[in-house]
Amino acid sequence: MKRHSTVFAMVALLAGSGYQSVCAQETNIYQLVIKDHRFEPNVLHVPANQKFKLVVDNQDATSEEFESPALKLEKVIAGKQRATLNVGPLQPGSYDFIGEFHEKTAKGRFVAQ
Repeated sequence: MKRHSTVFAMVALLAGSGYQSVCAQETNIYQLVIKDHRFEPNVLHVPANQKFKLVVDNQDATSEEFESPALKLEKVIAGKQRATLNVGPLQPGSYDFIGEFHEKTAKGRFVAQ
């Protein structure tokens, strides 16, 4: 019983401390699709100086490695799978990314503004 009272008190304290307002701030979510070994869209405009989530949906049957050397991001995404990456915050500018397994066709760029 004492344990339940403690948990309830902690929840009430967090609710009253502004914790909800912090949780309510949504992170921007952007989606890239890999299809026919190409990124769609191949240019993704994102807000500068803000973190965001990137969902990469690999619709190809084969794996692809999403990579951005400038951002030090690297993730292998199996065929017909999705991956979510936390990105940023980015300074204003352009940041290239590639699909390392299909570099000739899988190219893209973030534009942070």
